[in-house]
Amino acid sequence: MSAHDSDENGGFSVEQVSGVKPPPRARVDDAEAPPESSGEKLERKRDYLEGFLVEKPQGAGSGDPGGDLYERAVAAIKEIFDPEIPVNIYDLGLIYGVEVSDEASVVVTMTLTTPHCPVAESMPGEVELRVAAVPGVRDCEVNLVWDPPWDMAKMTDEARLELGML
Repeated sequence: MSAHDSDENGGFSVEQVSGVKPPPRARVDDAEAPPESSGEKLERKRDYLEGFLVEKPQGAGSGDPGGDLYERAVAAIKEIFDPEIPVNIYDLGLIYGVEVSDEASVVVTMTLTTPHCPVAESMPGEVELRVAAVPGVRDCEVNLVWDPPWDMAKMTDEARLELGML
């Protein structure tokens, strides 16, 4: 029961067929997964997220983000807390950059909440001492910058949660 027709241009032919059943469509119901409680689903997602966060970048050098030396330098910075705000200076968003050279020299670019901050003279020195004390770090230099100025948008979600802003 087919008919061959040519279009007006003579380049295409159309075959019309009737009586053919369409193929079955896949359904979600066809999947034979056991029902999952909301607690099990949350645990599955948490396990996935924890594995994702723990995973280090493949082939990352020691001084690259995700690398061992870089992560230890950041961990040392996270031990320094702002004396006026109970949040570490990294999560507070005061650290603009951590660069580790191939020779294990670390350069930290940071700011303070305001130029008139009472720890303006001591905080950069403390960052330098803490990072320089990390095993494997040859030396540390801290660059204090005021541009761009710090604002609350630079804080991590953890800092916002700690301060009751979420």
